[in-house]
Amino acid sequence: MTIELILFIIFSSISAVSSILMITRSNPVISALFLIVNFASLAGLYLLLNAQFIAVAQVIVYAGAIMVLFLFVIMLLKPEREKLFTLHPRVKTFALIIAMLVFIQLVYMVFLSHPSSSVNPVVAESVKAGTIEQIGRELYTNYVLPFEAAGFLLLAATIGALILAKKKFD
Repeated sequence: MTIELILFIIFSSISAVSSILMITRSNPVISALFLIVNFASLAGLYLLLNAQFIAVAQVIVYAGAIMVLFLFVIMLLKPEREKLFTLHPRVKTFALIIAMLVFIQLVYMVFLSHPSSSVNPVVAESVKAGTIEQIGRELYTNYVLPFEAAGFLLLAATIGALILAKKKFD
């Protein structure tokens, strides 16, 4: 048993358990916290796939910025009013049947399918393309002009937002 397989089992187990706990919690704040755990475990899976940039972006963008936004929205919506909403029993039964079908498909794919053992050279090259070093080299050599233009556009948008949000003093 290799370390990659052990880490995959750990990260995938954390991801599966946290996703189940996320959808079964009645408190939306606790559910959002389990979603953050799920995002972190997915970042670990991305690291196992040699996609370092996607793993870092997963943590910074999703677990950081998007979840802060979700938590603010949850707090503003006053979730105690949402407890009055209940699902019809037929809808729950239909959802359970769909969930079981998806689970059966996943079990089939994991345990009964036979992946190919040979690694295509194109696939080996794509592993190298996902590293931060390769992305940085491409950004600062081949795409330096669009990269700088995007930076100036973001700077102009930030200055415009500050000017629009500034209170007028007479």
